[in-house]
Amino acid sequence: MNLETENSMPANPSNLPQPKRTSELEELLIDAEADDEQVQQSHPILRRPWLLLLGLILVALNLRPALSSMAPMLSEVSKTLGLSAAEAGLLTTLPVLCLGLFAPLAPLLARRFGAERVVLGILLVLAGGIILRSSFGEIGLFAGSVLAGASIGVIGVLLPGIVKRDFPKQAGTMTGVYTMALCLGAAMAAGATVPLSEHFDKSWVLGLGFWAVPAVVAAIFWLPQVGQKHGSHNVAYRVRGLLRDPLAWQVTLYMGLQSSLAYIVFGWLPSILIGRGLTPTQAGLVLSGSVIIQLASSLAAPWLATRGKDQRLAIVIVMLLTLGGLFGCLYAPIEGLWGWAILLGLGQGGTFSLALTLIVLRSRDSHVAANLSSMAQGFGYTLASMGPFAVGIVHDLTGGWNALGWIFGIIGLGAIIAGLGAGRSLYVQVNSEKV
Repeated sequence: MNLETENSMPANPSNLPQPKRTSELEELLIDAEADDEQVQQSHPILRRPWLLLLGLILVALNLRPALSSMAPMLSEVSKTLGLSAAEAGLLTTLPVLCLGLFAPLAPLLARRFGAERVVLGILLVLAGGIILRSSFGEIGLFAGSVLAGASIGVIGVLLPGIVKRDFPKQAGTMTGVYTMALCLGAAMAAGATVPLSEHFDKSWVLGLGFWAVPAVVAAIFWLPQVGQKHGSHNVAYRVRGLLRDPLAWQVTLYMGLQSSLAYIVFGWLPSILIGRGLTPTQAGLVLSGSVIIQLASSLAAPWLATRGKDQRLAIVIVMLLTLGGLFGCLYAPIEGLWGWAILLGLGQGGTFSLALTLIVLRSRDSHVAANLSSMAQGFGYTLASMGPFAVGIVHDLTGGWNALGWIFGIIGLGAIIAGLGAGRSLYVQVNSEKV
């Protein structure tokens, strides 16, 4: 049996994981700075909480548009710049790869400069990356994608911790707000980018570059948070043994493989649908609708998954829904496309929220959860980036989309196998020490 041992906590006399309270299961906002004891114990009285809440929502809205805005325009961008399918696959891969590579930098930057300053600076870097991606040819396209992905990776790690620190009694509610903002931002960019480009005289440059504007707006509303005293930093805990723990790797693999399917959808679904006869506008709206549907299952799946003795059945169900939606979008008659897109959204909303749930459930305390989250995101998103790249390679080799079913099936089967291990009611076996 895989159990956690902690020097800072008494051993579990039953040698079995104890059920977590429902309120704890709702707190899926993993704090990257959970090892900083003073930050966790310091909850300053906010003079204008509504302004912080507005800033947090605006920042969260910007964590997906740089990814989902490219998908409906990918065919047009590739045609204009002469990109092969493999190069287009690399274009969809780079931002996801950077999510994993740059996520571990977030706590280090926060300790050096403060989380609020880092978020402000990275928002401006994100805006610059979006402009660079859309305005400076092929080199700018790839360089800007790297900057955008790196920016999202850093902010995405820091923002949940800020939420939990400054709204400690509303963490469950803020989980829903955070998820809603992510889905809304992704859906807006997927559905509006093509109409925007058409409005700007069919300019994909302006259509993609427009999404720098919300990033700048978010930075303006976030500016009042910089300079406020939000708590001092004192590294208090060290977690050892995660990289040697099989359960931690199963959680990481599940996170990475389900994310791989998600970013294939973000990067390639509109191109697949355009290949099946839809216009770019229609394809973008289908992606937008599927992402909006994710909101319902992302909120419901964690609650339902914790009703049983473990999460294995829930993982299998949401992954089968995801695969059913993907295969339907790829092979089923086009007349029923919206039904398959809804099925896909229900599945993928559940797979993502369950991945976050597993990090909480497999960790005995917040310190372990923060480190397991960093491992799952760092290694997981690096693994996830291979999916969109593989789609581009296969499309280049075959000249069509039909062979993608093999990619979907292999990744989905791998996610189910990893999930069956990660979904067991166990704790990761680590040492959590106060230093």
